[in-house]
Amino acid sequence: MPTVDAAVEICDLVVRYGPVEAVRGLSMTAPAGAVTAVLGPNGAGKTTTVETCEGYRRRAAGTVRVLGLDPAQRSGTLRERVGVMLQSGGVPGAASAAQVLSYSAGLYERPLPVAALSARLGIDAFARTPYRRLSGGQQQRIKLALALVGRPELVFLDEPTAGLDPQARRDTLDLLRSVRADGVAIVVTSHLMHEAEQLADHVVIVAAGKVVAAGSPADIVSAHAASRAGSGAALRFTARAGLDLDDMLTALPAGSTAVQDPPGSYRIVGPGGVVGPDLLAGVAAWCAGQGVMPIGLSTGSDPAAGGLEEAYLALTGPVTPAVGSVPEGGP
Repeated sequence: MPTVDAAVEICDLVVRYGPVEAVRGLSMTAPAGAVTAVLGPNGAGKTTTVETCEGYRRRAAGTVRVLGLDPAQRSGTLRERVGVMLQSGGVPGAASAAQVLSYSAGLYERPLPVAALSARLGIDAFARTPYRRLSGGQQQRIKLALALVGRPELVFLDEPTAGLDPQARRDTLDLLRSVRADGVAIVVTSHLMHEAEQLADHVVIVAAGKVVAAGSPADIVSAHAASRAGSGAALRFTARAGLDLDDMLTALPAGSTAVQDPPGSYRIVGPGGVVGPDLLAGVAAWCAGQGVMPIGLSTGSDPAAGGLEEAYLALTGPVTPAVGSVPEGGP
């Protein structure tokens, strides 16, 4: 049975393209009324997973529930309740933006006002231009509008800000926040970690067809920092290059570490990754004894521990496509 608070619930999903297993026992949940960002390198299986939820791909094994229904069996029922932003295709090239939006709005019982949606996404400026003559960013705005115009309960968005200029990107993110505030669940795929960190309530990181991490952005970042022994907190300062770090360590608590990178920039970590008063006093005393002025001496979270992007890179690692693999989203 689907979880009451889940807009999407996937359990042990397997999707194959011939002999290639693109999704390998993937399980994830997208909470209702929240933004879920599905992140992963190209070929990781995220687009295949989303397209299976949309009813465009057939699964080999596992269960998928979208708004409590199986998309493989109830795609017609879900069509009225789910908005989809496709990677490519689906829009007649000869039709203008205004014609496409007006036609699509007419397919729904309670569509959003087309004029207001067009103005919000900056479509008015090119509303009469044929779709095929629009730039990639302009086409992206139309595809986003088409996904939202029917007032969906759940919307799947594939790279919604790709190709947008900074102002259009900001407007799009503001629109998605307002859609979420109205109770709409959003599942978004993206390669932009800073956007996912700002927008998403829930993050799912996929690599090699499986989920390698899931949770709030803060939870994932915290777990990554905690997994890096000695990198969560540090004492840092700048001074002349080439200080004798081995000699410094003799004055510090046993188990401390000291590195210089780049030259003249020092990072000192206490035993167990702790920066305590004894470490600070030891570094200050050693510097004083050497006639060294530690400039900018500070403690706290180490920037090297990073944010969501650093956690993502550590979790996904270098990606080497397997022989015979298929591109993201299938052949």
